[in-house]
Formats: sequence, C-alpha cells, structure tokens
Amino acid sequence: MKPVSPLPTASEKEQAVQRMFTAIAHRYDLNNTLLSLGLHHSWKRLAVKMSEAAEGNAVLDLCTGTGDLAVLLARQVGPKGRVIGLDLNERMLAFGRRKIGRLGLSNVALMAGNAESLQFGDRTFHAVTVAFGIRNVTNVPTALAEMARVLKPGGRAVCLEFSRPTNKPLRKLYDLYSFTILPRIGRLVARDRTGVYDYLPASIRVFPDQERFKDLFSEAGFSPVTYRNLSCGIVAIHVGMKPSS
Repeated sequence: MKPVSPLPTASEKEQAVQRMFTAIAHRYDLNNTLLSLGLHHSWKRLAVKMSEAAEGNAVLDLCTGTGDLAVLLARQVGPKGRVIGLDLNERMLAFGRRKIGRLGLSNVALMAGNAESLQFGDRTFHAVTVAFGIRNVTNVPTALAEMARVLKPGGRAVCLEFSRPTNKPLRKLYDLYSFTILPRIGRLVARDRTGVYDYLPASIRVFPDQERFKDLFSEAGFSPVTYRNLSCGIVAIHVGMKPSS
C-alpha cells in the first residue's frame, strides 16, 4: 500500500485518512493503549461523564472508530436509551460491532456516515460526542455546525481531542515522543506502511489550540463553551451547549 504524505491536501484528505485507518484497524485498540500509556481509557470515561447523557437519552458518537465511546455511552444511558456510533470506515466499524456483540449491548448501533453531512433530522439527540476524530474531518466548522443542528436545545456537544501542552518543556518532550517514538512503535505494532503514524502527530500539530478550538465551537452556535485540559494539555475536552432558545 502506497504511503501518503504526513498531511494530505484537503481534496485528498478523506480518502487518504480512510485508507490509513483501514490498514491499521486490526491493531487500532492495542496501539491506542500502548501509545497513550493506557491513559486514553480514563480520558474517554471523563468525556462521557461530561456529556451528562442521562438514562433514556439518545446520543450520537461521531468518528466512532471501533466504538469505545459508544460502548461507554450505552452503559451510561441504560437499556432505555440509544446510542448511534457513526464513522466512514467500514473496517473500523466491523471491529466495533464485534466488540459490541461480545459485550451483549443491545442499545447501541454502529453505522456508516459522514460527520460533515449527518443523515439525521434536526434536534434528534440529547448529546453528541467525538473522541480523537474531529481533526480528521476535512471541514471542522462544518462538522461542528452539523453537531449543533442535530442536538436538541439544551443538549451538549463534547469533543475529546489532542491539544497543546501547557508548558514549553513538556511541549518539547511531547514533540520528541510524537514525531520520533510514536511513529516507530505504531509502525512496528500495526505493521503499517501507509504513513498513518506520521500523519497523526502532524495532524495534531496543525490542529487549533484550546482557545482557537473554543472559538470554533462558539462560531458554530454553541454557548457557553468550556474546556478542560487533561495531562497538562496533551488532550482537552471541549463542551458546547446548544442554547435552549
């Protein structure tokens, strides 16, 4: 499989990203644990908690991948609730469906769909979440606007994403890890030749920092918008409320 450049152009991004994630789907969960030193589990649990999804709620999880967040949300909303996990990558969804089947969850479904053009009606969901996927969409403002559209008034949009470390010494260490160590481990474990583990740190570097991403939430119509830094800003959780009126 031909490697792609670390950052594909906007016109080729969707196909390039899907090609890369198809290649690593079989090792995606394992690599997430190895490369985050297991921290991604606690980050995701906190993001789900901050969604404030209640028992019986309908929740949409975008860029769901293998369904980690969808599983946590399904447990939070209970058997009377429903969770839809949406992703463009069918191979990732296949691994996610196997996971859900093993867990015996009946209130969650994974389906194909594009975060920039959601197939759901206005005001459908009590909460919309996305974890480590928003930076992979071609047009982030469009995806945020779609999240706002399908949310019920008073609903919450929650985005867990890599961000900007809050102190310079840590930032230098993080860059060393991201651009040198992470790609080597990722390629070794996933036996990947597509360049995805070079793309991932490059995509993090160009993604808006905490304050700019907060602004993008506001521009999409959310108010108020808050964020919480985790692991000294290596990741952040942004929460946007859809106004009630």
